[in-house]
Order: sequence, then structure tokens, then C-alpha cells
Amino acid sequence: MSDQVHISVEDLFEITQQVWESFLNPTGDPLVGQLHPPTSTTRADEVSAAVAVTGVWRGHVVVSCSMAAARKIAALLLEMPIPEVSESDVADALGELANIIGGNVKGLLPGPCALSLPYLVVAASEHVRWPSATVESRLLADWHDEPIVVTVLNGCSDEQKRAGAA
Repeated sequence: MSDQVHISVEDLFEITQQVWESFLNPTGDPLVGQLHPPTSTTRADEVSAAVAVTGVWRGHVVVSCSMAAARKIAALLLEMPIPEVSESDVADALGELANIIGGNVKGLLPGPCALSLPYLVVAASEHVRWPSATVESRLLADWHDEPIVVTVLNGCSDEQKRAGAA
């Protein structure tokens, strides 16, 4: 890899905030960055949707939140009442957010790169999901009093990372 890549938290917040304002802000409730750590009663990693980035740069873009936030996201995106939101609706909506945010992150990466289809992970540790990836950037945010975490994981090998730094 010849290009050194760094996705800053500021870049990630700008991308995520634009997506939130475009798709999830009909009531004027903004996404607020740099959230305090989630409380023990509200986990930000109950459900995650991710897209893999492949090509010159490899990694993942992951959107994680509580199930309550995921249901609110699905209800807004799919224009349905929260009680009617199914697990499939949550997967579709959160996957779409990961795909949109991932596409914008991909625009900041050296090319060529491609995105996978989004996939959903429910209540698994980060080490199980992405064992050799390192955190490139992580945004902690708050929306409707729920934690939202957007993470860019670098999946390049140590040799590739060193080659990119040279």
C-alpha cells in the first residue's frame, strides 16, 4: 500500500452527521459527538452492522448501537411505528446506514476499493468479529439519549501498514 491513510474522528463525525441529518432527523434531534461512556444499562454494542472494504485499503466500517436505538433507526428509515419493527427491519436499516457511511468513508481512501454487502452482528465482542483489525477511528455519539458508535477498522497486515508508512 503506497498511500498512508488516516480517517480522523472529525472526518467520521462529519460523514455520520450528514447521514443522520439526511435520513434520521425529521424531529430536529441531532447526532451529538463525543458521548460519555455508555451506561451499564444501555450498551452501544448490542447490535452492529458493518461493511467490509477491500482493495488497496482493507478494513471495516461498523455502526453499533443499543437495540433500542436500532429499532428507532429502523422505524424512521422505514416509516413505521416502533412496535411493528422486526429483527429483519433492524438488519435492513442498520445495514443501510453502515453502507451509506461506509461509502462516504471509501471516498476518503486510496482506490480502487469496494464495499461488501452489509452484515449484522448481534451482541458479540469486537475481538470475535474482527480479530486482526485495529481501530483507525472511532466516533462516540449520542442520539435520542442512546449511544451510537461508528468505527473504522484497519484490516491491513502489519507488513502492509509498514509499507504504507515507508
